[in-house]
Order: sequence, then C-alpha cells, then structure tokens
Amino acid sequence: MQFITTEDFIEALYSASNYLEQNKTMVNDLNVFPVPDGDTGTNMSMTIKSAVKQVKGTSATAIDEVASEMSRGALMGARGNSGVILSQLFRGFAEGLKGKDRIDIPSLAYAMKKASEMTYLAVMKPTEGTILTVGRESAEFAMKNAKKYKDMLEFIEAVIVRANESLNNTPNLLPVLKEAGVVDAGGQGLVTILEGAFMALKGDSVAAVDEGEVVTSKDKTVRSEISTDDIKFGYCTEFIVTTESDHVEDLKAKLVERGDSLLVVGDDKMIKVHVHTNDPGLALQSGLEFGFLKDIKIDNMRIQHSERLFSADQVKEKQNLEKQKDEDLKPYGFVSICAGEGIESIFKDVGVDYLVTGGQTMNPSTEDILAGINKVNAEHIFVLPNNSNIFLAAEAAAEIADKDVTVLKTRSIPEGITACIHFMPDLSVEENTEAMMAAVEDLKTAQVTYAVRDTEMDGIDIKKGDFIGLSEKKIVSKGPSIEETTIDVLKYMIDDDSSFISLYAGSDVDDESITSLEAALDEAYPDLDYDVMRGDQPIYYYLISVE
Repeated sequence: MQFITTEDFIEALYSASNYLEQNKTMVNDLNVFPVPDGDTGTNMSMTIKSAVKQVKGTSATAIDEVASEMSRGALMGARGNSGVILSQLFRGFAEGLKGKDRIDIPSLAYAMKKASEMTYLAVMKPTEGTILTVGRESAEFAMKNAKKYKDMLEFIEAVIVRANESLNNTPNLLPVLKEAGVVDAGGQGLVTILEGAFMALKGDSVAAVDEGEVVTSKDKTVRSEISTDDIKFGYCTEFIVTTESDHVEDLKAKLVERGDSLLVVGDDKMIKVHVHTNDPGLALQSGLEFGFLKDIKIDNMRIQHSERLFSADQVKEKQNLEKQKDEDLKPYGFVSICAGEGIESIFKDVGVDYLVTGGQTMNPSTEDILAGINKVNAEHIFVLPNNSNIFLAAEAAAEIADKDVTVLKTRSIPEGITACIHFMPDLSVEENTEAMMAAVEDLKTAQVTYAVRDTEMDGIDIKKGDFIGLSEKKIVSKGPSIEETTIDVLKYMIDDDSSFISLYAGSDVDDESITSLEAALDEAYPDLDYDVMRGDQPIYYYLISVE
C-alpha cells in the first residue's frame, strides 16, 4: 500500500471510532483516581463519533475536505478535556492535509506533526506523560523515519509501535500515574484510535456496535407529578444590603434561625443574602438593621414546583411562546453545567439562566454548551463548568460563540454556587470575574464517593467498594460508611478559620442518613454552622464546601 485514498481514510475513521467504542471501558478504568467518574474513554469515543456523524453527512469527496469535516464534527461534539484535545488533534491533522488528494507517507508524517502541534497550542500548561506526549513522540518518529519506508502499512505499524512505547513510558513522566499503577488514559485512547484505523487499512475494519443515543442537555425536565411536601421553607429570598461596615457575620447569625440554604457574603460596603425561609419579611427586617436594601427577589418555591407540571406538548408550546417574546437584552447571564434536581434548583435560585446537564460520567459537548450560551439573552454570559474536565469544552464553546462570554474555571458544584452568590450586578465584567474567582479560591471543597478498583494513593490502601473522600485532587480518607467518611473528610478540611459547612446530599443518600449525619455534625462541630441540602447528584454521596 503506497497511499491512502479518500475511501480508505473514511473507512479508517469509522473503524477507529468503533474500536474505541468497544474499548472505552478499558480506557475509563485507567482513570488515576479510583472513583466512578473516570470518563476519558467515553469522552473521546463520543467526540470521534461526532466526527463520524459529520463525515457521514457531508458530500465532500476530496480527502482534505473530508478531514476538514472530521475536524468540525469533532470540535462540536468534543466532551471533556480529552475530547477537546482529540478534536484539536483532528484539526491539526486536517490542516496538514490541505491541498492533498491522497495521503502518502511524507504527507501522513507531516499531518501527524501538525496534529501534535495543535494539541499543545490548545492546552495552556501542557503536561508531559499524557496524550500530548504520546501524540508528539509518535509524530516525531513519523517525521524522522518517513523516508525509510516505502510501504504505508509498514510505516503505520512502526508508528503504532512507537506510540505504545511512548504510552508505556507515561508513568515515568507523571508520578501520579506510577503511584496508581496505570498508563495515561488519554494516551491509551489515542493508541486505540490509531490501532482501529490501522485495522481498516489492513482490510479488517472494526464493525460498529449498536448503542442507544444519550441525551446530555435539556431546558426543563417534564414530569407528571412533583411533590412539594418536602419543601420545609417555601420562599427563596434574595437581597443586597448596602452598608458602611462589615456586618456579614452579624447578619448571618440573625438569619441562621430563619431558614435554610443560607448564604451571606460581602464586605464592609455590600452584603448579598440568599435564604430559604417561611417569612421573607423577617429576613428583610434583619437586613435593614445593617443598611439599605436593594435587588430584592422573593420566589414562592411551591408555586415554582407546580409550574413544572406540563405535558410535553405544553412545554413545547410554552418554549415557543418564550422564543417569540421580544425581551430586552439584560446585562449579564449565566450558563451552568450540573446534574441532580436539587443542584439544578439551587443554581436557578442563585440566578443561573440555563442549565446543561452533565459533569460526572457524561460531560457535555462543546455543542451542548454553545446551545446554552445561544439561549441566554444577555450582553455578557458567564459559563460555570463546575468540573476541570469541562474547561476546554467550555472555552471552545466560548470561542465559537457570537457573544461576549467568560468561562469561570469553577472545579466543582460548590465553587459554581459560590461564584454565583458573589456576583454583583453593579460591577463590571472584569470586577465580577475577579470577585467571583477570589471567592472560589477561598473555598475548600471535597467529595465523598466509592472506589471502583483497588489501588494505593497518598499513602492510603484502597480496596474496591471502599467509601473514599477526595479534596483538592487528593484522596484524604476512606471509611466503612458514608457518614464516617464524610466526618473524616471534614476533619481534614476544617481549621480555626472555618465558619460554615455546606453539604449537598446525592441521589443515593436517604433522608434518614441525612438526619444521622446532622446529629454527628452537631456533636463533632457544635460551634460551626452548617446546612445539608438535597443535591440529588449522581456518583457522589456528598459534595462538601467549607468557608
């Protein structure tokens, strides 16, 4: 085989996608942390599937045009950081093929070089021992040895051997991989793609496996019944107090007995309040004791819940009517990525306009986030990824969007909520960005989940099924129960400056367990205020923040 035709290229793409889909669980299992949201394989698979879909829908026949369509599809479908990096690899590869009507060995080597260069440009601080390294070292080998080979298949086979050598060396470049006893997941995904493409070129294409599509974003969940019996405090109350001295703690002390979901933040000039209460008037009176009130907002949450009871046709009709409204463009808008009814409700309470479902095991695509941005009618839009694995997809959407967008690099749900609480409508984009991210940096966060495999990390011997606590990318505890692990995590997080604990209970935590945890918190931290809220998020039993 001397060169690759357009038909060969398309078949290689399909085979690579199918092979990665068949092996995505293996790639997911290489996640450094033994938690059930290791989704590199899933993200890369869904990204390349989007590339395949785009190619299948095009009438392009020239190989450079097909490669360009592949790149476009991958970018719009890119999920997670690994998916975005893969899309940039495809983008560079397509640029390297411009003007080509077929791919010979020198052309392939050059396209690989351009692909690697593009991935490094996509990452602000490239880390060696990752997919970047595997792509670069494979491309360097290709460029150095292209003239030595006459047969395309022999050349690609040699490149794949070098790619595997690079992959196997990733633990020597990245200590966290060596400690976990795994190779880099993104690098493994890339090698799997190369191997799948090579199979097709040899005449042994990997067949597709039927799998249903997964919906990853939505405007509103349609329900036939929603109970409001569990709403203890019915009014979501928000306001800003203009003051002349720092009364944040004084106001917080007055409001702590008035309801739950309490957030009081600010300084010696302005205090922002969010509280769920049964008497908004008393909450407002408490604020008046310390200054003047403005931006008062009170919502009856029971009515809000009842308003969700629409049939599918009613929802569609309501959405169509909303689209027809000629609303004024508001100064600011928010798009947030999250999962869980309770978390969604909280984000709505703190002013988020559009929710994109995702974050654990199913990261949203660039296209999903872009759709959210396009549906927010605001002069400037803040995007809250709430997961470091979504940063690149969010930034890609912001770059594509025909709007003024800022991606706030929130790494968790509590960070996203805190950022919203510290938003001030009177401040500029720059001032708000600085203030919100400063508040995020002051926040300590953690998660409680379970281990999906045996490992040893940070001096902790972990067995599959253990309950574990993670804080700031570090496993800090394991325990025999969710409650004991949660309390153990808090011991790690709390210090003399801590004043308030927020806990968001996941979908697998029942009310009895929450009550038991609250009793344990009362005993362990009698001098600290806390709030346990329903998050209903998957994967994590508790999301935690300490301020």
